[in-house]
Amino acid sequence: MMEVRYGTDRNSYRRMTTDELRAAFMNTKLCEKGKVNLMYCEVERGIAGFAVPLAKQLALPAGKELASDYFCERRELGVLNIGGAGTVTVDGRRFDLRPRDVLYVGRGAKKVLFASKSAKKPAEFYLASYPAHREFPTKLIRFEDANHRHLGTVEDCNVRTIHQFILPGRCDSCQLVMGFTQLEPGSNWNTMPAHTHERRTEMYMYFDIAPDATVFHFMGAGDETRHLAMHNHDVVISPMWSIHAGVGTRAYTFCWAMGGENQAFDDMDGIAIADLR
Repeated sequence: MMEVRYGTDRNSYRRMTTDELRAAFMNTKLCEKGKVNLMYCEVERGIAGFAVPLAKQLALPAGKELASDYFCERRELGVLNIGGAGTVTVDGRRFDLRPRDVLYVGRGAKKVLFASKSAKKPAEFYLASYPAHREFPTKLIRFEDANHRHLGTVEDCNVRTIHQFILPGRCDSCQLVMGFTQLEPGSNWNTMPAHTHERRTEMYMYFDIAPDATVFHFMGAGDETRHLAMHNHDVVISPMWSIHAGVGTRAYTFCWAMGGENQAFDDMDGIAIADLR
């Protein structure tokens, strides 16, 4: 299944109710056992989704939304495993993904299959994709081989590690940049001070959220912010005009994926905390 989400401009955003904001920017139903569910975003034509195979393997579909014979005909794909051990087979080549490993699948890959080592503890493959005009080799990036950036302070309640997987110098891609950020126990703020990316857009997928916890994700222009209550496996779209920050009732983790004009991780337009409204 592929659901389409159309872009919302910053002027329309100002008049939207909570339910309308959630319908436009959030998806709470992508992670479903035994299925591949995808969300196609008009913004940068990004795709987010999940593949959660049980006893049978699952194939990555193209769908009429892509008007292509196979998913990666004109796209590249990042796969993050946040569940049990599993495998991704790309054109007959098998990759074993442990929890927290990432697989980059380059443009031109025709057949992508997902499988779990155990149906009782299935793999949960989070998928992020953007269009690609160049081909780069498919590559498995183990968790230990990612670039790990330890940041934050106890005073600011944001001690965290940014795990960078798909980015220049670590795993080359056309435009996809992908990784995840893990907060330490006792910390709860991410991406604060806030920023926007005028030159690209971003998608967040929150995970490691306990059933009785939540993350309040802040979005919108810096002078008129709103919040969305996020739960485990929820995905939120951040257009170029929107901040993307959050605070949780306890520590959590989130996957970030970006696509747009460049791949410079630190190309941000910062907003001072005192200027937020």
